[in-house]
Amino acid sequence: MSQIKNIVFDFGGVLVDWNSRYYYRGYFNDDSRMEYFLANICTDEWNLENDRGRSYAEGVAQLTALHPEFREAIEMFPVHWGDMLRGEKPESVALLRSLKDEGYRLYGLTNWSAENIHVAFERFDFLSLLEGTVVSGIEKEVKPEPQIYRILLDRYSLKPEQTVFIDDKEANVETARRLGMHGIVFTGAEDARRKLDSIIAGARQ
Repeated sequence: MSQIKNIVFDFGGVLVDWNSRYYYRGYFNDDSRMEYFLANICTDEWNLENDRGRSYAEGVAQLTALHPEFREAIEMFPVHWGDMLRGEKPESVALLRSLKDEGYRLYGLTNWSAENIHVAFERFDFLSLLEGTVVSGIEKEVKPEPQIYRILLDRYSLKPEQTVFIDDKEANVETARRLGMHGIVFTGAEDARRKLDSIIAGARQ
């Protein structure tokens, strides 16, 4: 087997803590109404299209036309997006720094809107440890669809068998595995380190 050389990190849920509830809990002041809104109005599927490259203006316009009674709440999504970004995940950042010190090449692969990806790079200096990042909103492709993974591999000349992908969503990891990469479903930094060490050891045999 080939030696592991490259480690690719998802952003939200792995390196940084983003959750729309951080803003909307205060906005609604009613958890059941908030959960209804996020499950039926500003859904993950709706936000994925923003991550794919649709402008927030277009996404908001489409949604307010369908749900005019939630117009203000919908319009608040891009306005208060920064309030949904809580901060870094310290244990994950420590893992990132450790892997950099150990000589691994680090990359990012994230579903993130092109309109606000700059906020992440301005707010989190540890992202400078990454040699490159592929952003869905810029590429107009999203995980778990395979094309965005191919963009990553081609752009940085990564061999799949030498690459480990870490993401908190099973479907995203499964695509990486189908393309020949090693994959880790992230549940915590300690568990990720343990699984990563196992993959690295196995690749050396």
